[in-house]
Amino acid sequence: SRFGEFVEIAKTTPALWMNMVASGLWFYGYNELATMTLKKTGAVTQSVANTAKRVIVIVGVALVLGESLDPIKLLGCGIGIGGVFLYSIIDNLVKA
Repeated sequence: SRFGEFVEIAKTTPALWMNMVASGLWFYGYNELATMTLKKTGAVTQSVANTAKRVIVIVGVALVLGESLDPIKLLGCGIGIGGVFLYSIIDNLVKA
């Protein structure tokens, strides 16, 4: 099975363990920071910041990988990010 293969690789590859631990700690830190930010600001501010983070990640990865940001790619990103942003805003308004 695939899980058995993973277990065997995990037993013999210390780098895999280091990456898993680092990934877990990074995700924990991200969640802690998000919780602290949410407590100090508001839900709408958090939604806007999260949407901005998506834009920064998309543009940053495109720059690092040397990808072109053609108009059609930008349109697709804009539609996706805009949809997430609108959903977050509407969801917060409905809960309030």
